[in-house]
Amino acid sequence: MKLIGENLNIMNRKYGKALKEKDAKPLQELAVQEAEAGMDWIDLNIGPAGKIGEELMSWLVPVIHEVVDLPLALDTSNIKAIEAGLKVHKKGRALINSIMVRPERMSALLPLAAQYDADFVGLLWGPEGMPRDENERGALCSELVFSATTDHGIAPERIYVDPIQTPVNVQQNQIMSVLEFMKMFPDIAPGCQSTIGLSNVSNGPPDHLRPILNRVMLIIWKRHGMASAIVDTFDKELHEIARGKRPELEALVHKVEDGVPVDLSSLSREETEYVKTARVILGHSLYSDSWLEI
Repeated sequence: MKLIGENLNIMNRKYGKALKEKDAKPLQELAVQEAEAGMDWIDLNIGPAGKIGEELMSWLVPVIHEVVDLPLALDTSNIKAIEAGLKVHKKGRALINSIMVRPERMSALLPLAAQYDADFVGLLWGPEGMPRDENERGALCSELVFSATTDHGIAPERIYVDPIQTPVNVQQNQIMSVLEFMKMFPDIAPGCQSTIGLSNVSNGPPDHLRPILNRVMLIIWKRHGMASAIVDTFDKELHEIARGKRPELEALVHKVEDGVPVDLSSLSREETEYVKTARVILGHSLYSDSWLEI
């Protein structure tokens, strides 16, 4: 499973300050840490960036590539900033993060993906916002893939479809919808790849519960064919799961998903936490901030 490091983000106090001040050192130190942690891409999230987006991305991409050889994900809603980053991206194939399934976004960004030979994340966010169910996700996915491949000649393997991860504590039904969509995905978008903003599942629950939610959710996505994920660079246990190094935990979560009874009294504390968390994510138990204590 491919991993996109999410930590170089303008919303982070330390790195946001460095971006605004064009202070290269902390950003380069982070990039080296992301490379050493085994990330496949480094996400450069500069936010909307307004009037400074072009200048900032033109500066940032070469600064990061001074210290690492990884390809970069250009993460901003500023179209001009995306193109500025593509122009100076010299190591590997850039990843545009992301292109929504809205006419104005596709018409502006798909030609850039084709012109600069970039991969891109296709975010299944349509003209009416978030899709309501797996069928709407399927329709948006088909529209995006058709436009990219037929109208712009982009190879399917360069498309990473993001069906949108939602927080478990507010939109649990959407997680079930995405799981159903992933069953349809190979037929809807043959040859295309997939990705997910993993940390969104734990956006809202207390900080100490976020890692276990992210890890269990990743196990579930892996089973459903998710090819990549945008993740916390510094969660080493999460990386082990992504690389297939915790098969015993994956097997436990699969049992929960399949409805196989699991005797908690026979499990370690870690195993118990994975089972309880899987039950919450999959809707077998009601969400509460105390699910691990019950």
